[in-house]
This record gives sequence, structure tokens and C-alpha cells, in this order.
Amino acid sequence: MLSILINAYACSPNMGSEPGMAWNWCVNLANYCELHIITEGEFRDKIESVLPILPQGKNMHFYYNPVPQEVRDMCWNQGDWRFYKYYRKWQWKTYEIAQEICHHKHIDILHQLNMIGFREPGYLWKISDIPFVWGPIGGLKQFPEAYLKNAGWKIRLFNKLKNQINVYQIKHDKRVIAALHRAAVLISSIPDSYNAIKRYHHLDSVLIPETGCFISNDLPTGRFFDEKLHAMWVGKFDFRKQLPLAIQAIARTKNPNIILDIYGTGNDEQVETVKQLVQFLNIEEQIVWHGNQPHSVVMQAMKEAQLFLFTSVSEDTSTVVLEAISNRLPVLCFNACGMASVIDEKVGCKIELSTPQQSINDFAEALNKFEKNRNLLKVCSQNCKDRQQEFSWDRKAKQVIALYNEVLSSHLM
Repeated sequence: MLSILINAYACSPNMGSEPGMAWNWCVNLANYCELHIITEGEFRDKIESVLPILPQGKNMHFYYNPVPQEVRDMCWNQGDWRFYKYYRKWQWKTYEIAQEICHHKHIDILHQLNMIGFREPGYLWKISDIPFVWGPIGGLKQFPEAYLKNAGWKIRLFNKLKNQINVYQIKHDKRVIAALHRAAVLISSIPDSYNAIKRYHHLDSVLIPETGCFISNDLPTGRFFDEKLHAMWVGKFDFRKQLPLAIQAIARTKNPNIILDIYGTGNDEQVETVKQLVQFLNIEEQIVWHGNQPHSVVMQAMKEAQLFLFTSVSEDTSTVVLEAISNRLPVLCFNACGMASVIDEKVGCKIELSTPQQSINDFAEALNKFEKNRNLLKVCSQNCKDRQQEFSWDRKAKQVIALYNEVLSSHLM
């Protein structure tokens, strides 16, 4: 059985986003190989409560490298660039822990798994004589600047600057370059990552979305014919998620049978802004505020909703989109980022990136189409079964195991 050392800063069962993504990679890879996983300590209790009851738990060995709570808070506050100073220190300490593990254990492959942002490749690549795999690699998409038109100057400056920094770092950052060229295999999360790595470093990578689907049982489809169509929106109220666009699309439908269920929250200013928008548009009766809810509650809500409305314009492959497919929930989203390769007309509808005003019209038109043709929602839900198979976690794990074996074969030649 292969022995793999994995760097996964954020890793936790029963969660979405980066922690859930890394956990699902690890529990599925552990069906086929032995893992030594270095992670941060925030979710240690959750990990150690679940590990003993997993059949493959005996193949998962965790090593914890905790950081202070204030650093965790910076990490959760996406956009707080102070975090990278501490994250880089965490990566160096992880490198030292990895060296110690390699000294005492036989390790076949070193794998930099998450977090997936390209600008922090860690230091596993510095360990010589053991093949190094990096990916999925994300964070290389460019924010579509047409959607900055009505934003405040701080948001416009931040996103324009981030676009420029992304290009500079992928071209010139010494550690990024060293890790890219040291890797025996690079895995890109979305085509934007693949294209950037190819364009700036002439390196090939394997395209595998960073998140995956669960295989679910058939669900009752009678809910799609309820009088009200419940569209579900999930996420933080940060700018890239474009919640105001979703709210304006609901208003533009002029259809009181369409209800928007909003799961998540933001800071006080963000919450006040969207609630004022709802009042201004006079659609209070069509908006239901659920706030932050446990992952299990959100998953159950997906089984009961009729449509998942995802208006983000800047993602890799969002976990919630794959969770919607896992819960047989049709998806309405932009034809962009990782969603472009996951969603097709069999399981939902995609809107082209254009301008905010045009997008509001396009989303409204699609919402009205689904509300009038409930059988279309039923068919899309049933088609999610095939999509689950195509993007299943087990299939992804087998793809990576095959890559591991190819790497080892080449290394031993």
C-alpha cells in the first residue's frame, strides 16, 4: 500500500469549503493508500471523534500544527492579507514536521493538498528524493471587472489590485516557481488554473476539480410542483458572491411565487445593505433570512428546495454547487469558473458573464422559466444522478491514485 504524506492546513469532517474539501479527499484516498496528514489544530476534536468509526480510519494518521485563535480568525476573514504572514510560518513548521515523519516512516509521495490557493505552495517540495505532487491548484481566475461598476472604491481597488498581483505572483514568485517546476504532477482545479500554469510556465497539469459529489438515493420529486418555487442561496455576503444581484433578480421576475431562501451572513454593514435593498425593492415577503446554519441543516434544506441559485462571479469549484448536485437540487449559476464544467443543461442553467444589469435580467428570465415549467426542475433533479457519478469523490480518489502510481513508476526508472 502506498504511503502518502499530505499537507492539508484546513481539514475537518462535517464541514463545507476548504476543511470539508480536504477531509473528503483524505477519507477517499485512505481507501487505497496510507496517509500521514499534517493539519492545523482547530478541528482536532471533530477529526478524532470520527476517525475511530471510519473503516479506513486506520490508514489516516494525523499530525497537528496549531496556530493561535487570532490567526484562525484572520483565515476565516477572507480578504485579510495579514493571514499570509502567519500561514507562511505555519508552512515552514509543517515542512519541519514532514522532515521528521520522512525520517521515521517510509513515504512514497509528498502531496501539497490544501489550501488550494497557488500563492502559498508550502515547502514540501524542498524534501529531496521523494516525488512531489501539488494540487488541486486554484486562485488563478481573474475577477470580471464589469461587475465592479457599482462597487465602492475600496472593493474596486482591492479586486483590480488582486488581479494584477495574481499575474505577478504566478510569473515571478520564487517559491511558486520552484514548487511548480519541482512537482512531478500538477493538478489544476479549473481551466483558469490550467491555462495560467501553461501560459506562464509552459507546464502541463491535470484538470481535476477540487471538490466532489456524494452519491445519494433518489429523492421525492413532488416538491417541484409546490405552489411556491423556493430558490436557495448559500454563502457569505462578500462582494464576489453577488447576493444583491440575486435579490434584484428575484424582484425583476415580478413573480410572487418565487421565494429566495438565504443561508449565511456577513458583517453588519453587508447585512444592513442587503436588507435595505430588499426593503427598497418591496419584496420582503419573497425573502427568507435563515442566517448561518450547521452544515447538516443546509444539506437538509437542499433536499427540500426546488432550485439552487448561485450568483458568485469569482470561484474555483465551489463546494456548495457540488453539494447541490449531491442533494439532487438543480443549479442556476454563471457560466464561469469551476461551475462552467460542472453544470450543464441536464442539471440546471448557466448565465453568461456580461454586465450586472444584463445578468439580473438573465437570471430573472431563467427563474421565471423554471417557475413556469416545474417538470423541467424534476428532470434536472433526476439527471443529477449521472453527474454525481462523474464527479464522485471515489472517482477523483482513483484518478489521483493512478497519478501517484505513474509518478512512482517514473521515479523508479
